[in-house]
Amino acid sequence: MGLVDDLHRLDDLRSRGALSEDEFQRAKVRLLDVGSTAAEIPAVAAINRLRRSRRDRWIAGVCGGLAALTGVESWIWRLVLVALALFGGTGVVFYILLWIFVPNDD
Repeated sequence: MGLVDDLHRLDDLRSRGALSEDEFQRAKVRLLDVGSTAAEIPAVAAINRLRRSRRDRWIAGVCGGLAALTGVESWIWRLVLVALALFGGTGVVFYILLWIFVPNDD
């Protein structure tokens, strides 16, 4: 059962008189707000705020953006990524992926 079916069912209840106009509007708002709850999850909201820094950058601004998001100094992020790069190269892969997929801040 999808959102459209639920909206049709609510409209049918309103047309039969089972729901008043006010009850219909509140139920419709509650039904339409269900899809926006994922944006209210803190981890999702934090990922959506991640941007590459234009001011605090050495290469692409990834560490500066991580620093702005987390409150941890950018030199610590640089140190972590270098350490990961030395142990298997995951730091390089992680940095390149963030460089590609994270937009610049405005």
